[in-house]
Amino acid sequence: MSTPQGPAANGAFDLTDPALLDDPHGGFARMRERAPMVRGTVPGAGTPVWLVTRYDDVKTVLGDTRFVNDPAHVPGRGVENIREQVIRARGIPPEYARYVLDGILDADGEDHIRLRRLVSRAFTARRVAELRPRVAEIAEDLLDRLPAAAEDGVADLMEHFAYPLPITVICELVGIPEEDRPRWREWGAALFAPDPAGFGAVLRDMVGHIEELIVRRRAAPGDDLLTGLVHVHDEDGDRLGDAELVTMVLTLVLAGHETTAHLIGNGTAALLAHPGQLALLRREPELMPRAVHELMRWCGPVHLTRTRYAAEDVEIGGMTVRRGEAVVAVLAGANRDPRVFDDPDRLDITREPDGQREDHVGFGHGLHYCLGAALARQEGEVALAALLRRFPHLALAVPPGDLPRQPLPGMWRLARLPLRL
Repeated sequence: MSTPQGPAANGAFDLTDPALLDDPHGGFARMRERAPMVRGTVPGAGTPVWLVTRYDDVKTVLGDTRFVNDPAHVPGRGVENIREQVIRARGIPPEYARYVLDGILDADGEDHIRLRRLVSRAFTARRVAELRPRVAEIAEDLLDRLPAAAEDGVADLMEHFAYPLPITVICELVGIPEEDRPRWREWGAALFAPDPAGFGAVLRDMVGHIEELIVRRRAAPGDDLLTGLVHVHDEDGDRLGDAELVTMVLTLVLAGHETTAHLIGNGTAALLAHPGQLALLRREPELMPRAVHELMRWCGPVHLTRTRYAAEDVEIGGMTVRRGEAVVAVLAGANRDPRVFDDPDRLDITREPDGQREDHVGFGHGLHYCLGAALARQEGEVALAALLRRFPHLALAVPPGDLPRQPLPGMWRLARLPLRL
């Protein structure tokens, strides 16, 4: 396995370095032990960022209101928006940029709270628990069909289970008709492809499709989240604007299935590569909730957060982030920080959090903690439990090191997961 050679000539770590993409946990560990913060370059952006990798420092960046998502909220100076740089590099037309720049993920303070309140009731612990029987039903149906998708006894779990399960769940919740869901799968794959060619056209098609769905819901309301959002928009545009409505649907559907699919994929691959942990989970299935937390810590699909900006000078680990400077929190570095986790590189499904809540930061932290975390955990629990129960002889069809991964900075995603059933 190749080893990252350290920062480039300009002193900044290149997040697209093939060696880092090949071994991100090792690379982020070296950054973490080098200094509390190191300089890094974001693909498509000319402005360097601070990379924060240590657990306590990551929680500070994510939980301290002195760090904002929108650089316009940095007082007293014009700050370059790094996400705008990335979007321009990806060829997104300016008229569509707002749909990926001005949503709930990028809002700060009261704007974020306003948008979050509009959808948070759909993701409460009670509502998620009510969805569990339906999630289980979808999982069982997909597993019924999995053997038929196999060739010579080998099936791709990503294609036939890990993706279809969460996209079906979130589409039913939001109100995306069944006949339209294959398009969302294609759009999601295109948006997360390493090559940005066609990104603008894909975004245009998605926005157009959502606008069509809004028209349909006005004519024929349903029992779904989209109907509720359309009602809020039409009754009180100050609570939800035109672009915000489209962006909310776009964000919910994409975020609601992409990361969960890769939690299921990464988690399955990790368990099959650790037979002792797999055997323990089969013997003690009541460990499943704890196992999903540990898998989220050990091989969570999201390694980097969105860029934050210091609204004033802030000290991080004895170093100073100057007002207006950009910071990216490295979740994968924090989740394997030996200052917090004993033997952090070991997968251990019996780990217990120190307090009432999870101690990993796989779902983020602070005001922007993942809205759908409870649903993602539940889907992971249901998916893994059903898969292991239905296929007692399940095995990887290739060695763990040969599993094909997508070379995406900040993400840990399998391109395929070939399994012997």
